[in-house]
Amino acid sequence: MEKENRENPESGCESSMRNWADLTDVCLVNVFSRLPNEDRWKSTMFVCKSWLEATQDRSLFCKFDLETVFERVKPDRSAWWEPEFEKRIDRMVRSVAEWSDGLLLELLVRHCSDHALSVVADRCPNVQVLSIRSCPNVTDVSLSKIAFSCSLLRELDISYCYEISYKSLELIGQKCPNLKVLKRNHMNWLDPSQHLGIVPSEYLNALPQDGDREASMIALSMKNLEHLELRFSKMSANGLTLIAEGCVNLEYFDLFGCANLTGRAMEQASTKLKKLATLVKPNFYIPRPLFNMERYGHWRLYDERFQTNAFFQI
Repeated sequence: MEKENRENPESGCESSMRNWADLTDVCLVNVFSRLPNEDRWKSTMFVCKSWLEATQDRSLFCKFDLETVFERVKPDRSAWWEPEFEKRIDRMVRSVAEWSDGLLLELLVRHCSDHALSVVADRCPNVQVLSIRSCPNVTDVSLSKIAFSCSLLRELDISYCYEISYKSLELIGQKCPNLKVLKRNHMNWLDPSQHLGIVPSEYLNALPQDGDREASMIALSMKNLEHLELRFSKMSANGLTLIAEGCVNLEYFDLFGCANLTGRAMEQASTKLKKLATLVKPNFYIPRPLFNMERYGHWRLYDERFQTNAFFQI
């Protein structure tokens, strides 16, 4: 056998010399479906024409998740907030919307704009999970289109999107009755130092001030919510009461950093939410220079108002 292989060296490596470009489209799509989105976009698309066409198969775009990539390269980078980066993300989102041909069910990205999200609304009516965190140029314009076009939406993350107002929350609630998860977190306005040098200062200053109005829209139009995140919202006890009375199916409620809530308001809300399994309280340590002792007086009053339980912790 060894002699035969020496005489015909090609016979022993025939399988290793096969041309992958000759694989059928079905085989290529099957292989590419096992790769993460990042690998398909960075490598396989640029191998040859047949591979490029295979990577654009609509079945590969039922889910497009860039959130895992953003999480992996933490900490946040200032370059992500530049217009050029947003254009790159927009191009990817538009391509995904077009290639999916209506099959897209889950889209998780950051730093896209109204332009890309409008294409998603037009081309992808079956979207059920939408996460568009940290999108300074996503506004009520595109989110209203999502509300009217994507009625199957069940999860929505619009954290750190400050151009989205209570009007969009109302529309989403009215047009998307299946919505179970809403994440509407804000940046840390109590101690914004962690964002300085990364997030543009004008955007930090644009943090929504109408927390109670947003809470009112959530309570009135999103009665089927089971999971709600409102980190660093500026809503008051009135807003919290409205949510507790309107969203009685809540099982998870995150209020971390909501400095305008009192301990009494938290207790009253908890008693009304019978299904609540997890409540993240506004516990937050605020450095001394950031609060006005004259306003809040004794530290115990401060601790009761902000529910820190950590006033003297090191």
